[in-house]
Amino acid sequence: MYQVTDEQIIEILRQESVPALGCTEPVACALACARCREELGGVPEQIEVWVSGNIYKNGMGVGIPGSGMTGLPIAAALGAVCGKSMYGLEVLKDVSVGDNLEVAKNKVTEGAVSVKMKEDAVDKLYAEAICRKGNDTVRTVIVHAHTNIVLVEKNGETVFKKEYTVDACDKKERPELSVARIWDFIQTVDISRIEFILQGAEMNKAISNEGLKSAYGLQIGRTLQENIAKGLLEDDLLNNALIQATAASDARMDGCEKPVMTNSGSGNQGITVILPVVVAAERLASTREQLTRALALSNLIAAHIHYYLGHLSALCGILIAGTGSASAITYLMGGDYDKVVNTIKTMCSNLTGMMCDGAKQGCALKVYSGVSAAVQAALLSMKGIRTNNDGIIEDDIEQTIRNVGIIGTAGMEQTDKTILDIMTKKRTNY
Repeated sequence: MYQVTDEQIIEILRQESVPALGCTEPVACALACARCREELGGVPEQIEVWVSGNIYKNGMGVGIPGSGMTGLPIAAALGAVCGKSMYGLEVLKDVSVGDNLEVAKNKVTEGAVSVKMKEDAVDKLYAEAICRKGNDTVRTVIVHAHTNIVLVEKNGETVFKKEYTVDACDKKERPELSVARIWDFIQTVDISRIEFILQGAEMNKAISNEGLKSAYGLQIGRTLQENIAKGLLEDDLLNNALIQATAASDARMDGCEKPVMTNSGSGNQGITVILPVVVAAERLASTREQLTRALALSNLIAAHIHYYLGHLSALCGILIAGTGSASAITYLMGGDYDKVVNTIKTMCSNLTGMMCDGAKQGCALKVYSGVSAAVQAALLSMKGIRTNNDGIIEDDIEQTIRNVGIIGTAGMEQTDKTILDIMTKKRTNY
């Protein structure tokens, strides 16, 4: 690895902050099916999807935007009926156009869609669609990243192929991010070069407002807001951060047709790295420039930790996102580099070990936990309180982050298998 330049950090920010419509694992299935339809030249008659266990897990219980339904079959059907691969993570944004939804639902009802788990998938993030129309068959494979199409075949002939191996993806040379380098970057970068990050604030505030207006999911944000009005809760920074973030997650996980700005391929992580920071900036009367730098810090810290965990870890991503927002809130409160480091250590002491048992409405509960921990960690750090260098926490912040990565990969490999086994016994097939 080598020292990262400002230009490379800005590119990382752009790569890790991408709009998505709906949970990104079902979206990957929809994208594969959409690419198949495009090559077939029409809506397929039969849709067969094979996915890795982790995509299967994250697709079982999550709402699909605009459909009123949950699960991978309707996501695959919608992708095959109306998805456009050029839209990337927003592949399903034409769901409400014409009779697209009705056609897709009929495909599912008629048994034209099958979704199965691929036991020998080469990556935790793997989606393969095989679509048939007349005498034609198209196969599309996505590996390692939600929009990373590596193979398209038509009638056995290669239409598109991207050379890859999982080892190459994992070992690919990358800029050497570190907490210290990220801190230096957000202090010195020309603000005009990172103002694009504010688009995520507007996007995620919009879905949060939608979550407060209507009865989505577990209605956590709405319930908190109602209890402030009743005088049972304080109208303070913590509760407003919780309201904004959980309302957005409530809406997203229940199939709201508004996009979310993601972080590291996750909408709930995008919600959590952005909205608590926006609320803190409002409460602290921060300037636009301070908010912009804080959002860059939040997104980059989250992306840095995510690098060591990879996509679809057994660890819930709320640790990653909450640590990002905690760091940014500390910065907005006037914290220096050492205080940000202490904040990160406190978050790692608190939330490491929270498991992921699939995308669903209950993810909003974990968003609640992550945001609450983030505000708590920032307040403790600003008071000079820090965790000891015990357990998985080390004096070196980079080694601490690597330790979290080890726990989330090798350390929780069996946990991931056990969770998936429990979930698949509840539903043996779609």
